[in-house]
Amino acid sequence: MKRIIFLLLVGLSFSLYAQNHLAKVYKINGIDVYILNEPLREYEVVYDKGTGLNFGSYLTGGLFNKSVSGKVTKFVKGVSKKAKNEEKQIDAIIYSGGKIVIAVKYIDQPNKETDRIAQVQRLNGIPMYAMCEPIRNFKTVETKGGGIKWKSAVTGGVINNSIEEDLAKFARKFKKLYNKEKIDALLYTGGKTCDGIKFKD
Repeated sequence: MKRIIFLLLVGLSFSLYAQNHLAKVYKINGIDVYILNEPLREYEVVYDKGTGLNFGSYLTGGLFNKSVSGKVTKFVKGVSKKAKNEEKQIDAIIYSGGKIVIAVKYIDQPNKETDRIAQVQRLNGIPMYAMCEPIRNFKTVETKGGGIKWKSAVTGGVINNSIEEDLAKFARKFKKLYNKEKIDALLYTGGKTCDGIKFKD
């Protein structure tokens, strides 16, 4: 009985989280970009690592390497070119972690509740709105920069941070504010800074 109650509470908690952390994702060159979040629309995979899609090949090197948004933009251009050459349709890319990205096409019709709407994931325990806009009203509490990427600097650009690693640096910088309930989530819109935000409702 206790186990059933526990599972019900976990399910309810997840459901409340899902309802509270929805976002509308950005478009880059006509492609929807889901960065550490999951589409509410149904889709099928067009390209993944097994079909010759290698995110690592799109990364740049050196101390002054690209921002997260720069990496995503470069990847979108690369996969769009590949799809055009092979006469395939790409509607979105989905990045869930590491250096693996998939390119997908939708298999359902959009509506107000699903069109470019995503379920946001947590990073280091904090909801991370990466290259998307929260559905809920919010205010910015504080902005922080990402700093030097030492992995890339030490190796002369041979080894670069993944998008997840770049965003995790922001999450670590905001952890104290989140633990003190000064912020509710993180918002990364582009460039090399990130905002700690507080929801108004």
